[in-house]
Amino acid sequence: MTHGTISIVLAGDLVLDEPDGPYWLAGIAPAIAAADLAVGHLEVPHTARGSELQGDVPAPGAPPENVAAIAGAGFHMLSLAGNHIADCGAEGIADTLALLDAAGLKGTGAGLTLAQARVPVVEERGGMKIGLLSYNCVGPEMSWATADRAGCAYLRIDTADGAPIAPAANLERVTDEALSILEADIAALRQNADFVMVALHKGIVHTPARLAPYERAISQAAIDAGADVVIGHHAHIVRGIEFHRGKPIFHGLGNACVVTSALSPAQDHPARAAWAQRRKTMFGFEPDPAYTLAPFHPEAINAMLGRLTLHADGRVDAGIVPVDVLAPGRPVLAQGERKNAVARYIEQITVAAGLPPIAIAADGTVLT
Repeated sequence: MTHGTISIVLAGDLVLDEPDGPYWLAGIAPAIAAADLAVGHLEVPHTARGSELQGDVPAPGAPPENVAAIAGAGFHMLSLAGNHIADCGAEGIADTLALLDAAGLKGTGAGLTLAQARVPVVEERGGMKIGLLSYNCVGPEMSWATADRAGCAYLRIDTADGAPIAPAANLERVTDEALSILEADIAALRQNADFVMVALHKGIVHTPARLAPYERAISQAAIDAGADVVIGHHAHIVRGIEFHRGKPIFHGLGNACVVTSALSPAQDHPARAAWAQRRKTMFGFEPDPAYTLAPFHPEAINAMLGRLTLHADGRVDAGIVPVDVLAPGRPVLAQGERKNAVARYIEQITVAAGLPPIAIAADGTVLT
């Protein structure tokens, strides 16, 4: 198949809890809108109703009107499978799906049943069909969809000690069940797509560089099963980039745009306030007090969008768009020295994670 050059931009977690979604997205919107296809990860439900899920620190429902802001910034496709999408129950998922539909956004990875959550989405660009699948690799298991329960699509990763699968669990081993799901779903999507993207919600939160034992294995398995790119998110801090069989794996795109008061100690929700305090002990960092709406690891200000260029001859170039996060949490396209600093940071954490070294060119292209 021949086509013109197609540009794809990949964004990590979107948590737009604050009013005026367009303002918070405006700093990265030029790069999103310039792409032929833009993909992001919707971390939380957008709803004004629903019952609070037990089993994790629950996220509040985000303002319904902010879904239109995501579309307005230039996004086309959203992965939905993550540890918070079911935090407002079935109603929250139903409302979110309806809002995506109304905004002209295509979402995959969550549904009122597991079968619905596993249905991929496909967009056509330049005569080429580009498909997306989305899976959650972390808990809580209560967020996972079943035949008769709303939730997210998931890939089961076993804990070392058989403990329940929760976001903070010590996840280690890729299960045969996970591999079978990847193989079946990617093969089915291949029947209707020329280029297959797999989004994985995975990793160790709030920790620089380090990959959990299962992350390379599950990512490489997706490529082995026929994926053309693996898109990682969940850790709220960027991760390194590797290539498997010549195909890119973005191990963690970090925060695309996360502005929320739910992570602040100064709030009246007991579980979320307790988590904000516990996080300091667990992960050993104190957020910069200026980042009231994004109280993450100080290194999380080094952010990025992923970039793919699909050439007519079949070549695929991978790259990054460096992003700087400004207080209180607003991402902007990095300029000047900050742009260089972000690129050097991603090179460094790639090696620190035990991945093969990469070099990031001045235009953002990732070289091996």
